[in-house]
Amino acid sequence: MPITKGAKKAHIQSEKKRVYNIRRKSVMNDVVKEVSKAVLAKDANKAKELLPKAYKVIDKAAKRGVIKDNTASRKKSRLTARVKSIK
Repeated sequence: MPITKGAKKAHIQSEKKRVYNIRRKSVMNDVVKEVSKAVLAKDANKAKELLPKAYKVIDKAAKRGVIKDNTASRKKSRLTARVKSIK
């Protein structure tokens, strides 16, 4: 446990950030799953419709430091490849 006043404050801040990061990551995973489900169902229109939303969520997670930039690029690339494979 934190002992000094500064350490206590840092601990509280990190716990708040942790909640936001977990929420942002779960939203990202949910959107990616939606796109994957649309791809498995061979629903090209829905997958293409959800792709910009997935890009937005992934980029926001990378911007906030929840995931790294290369991880975001890889996720976007793989999603796009899956959506293109429906045709």
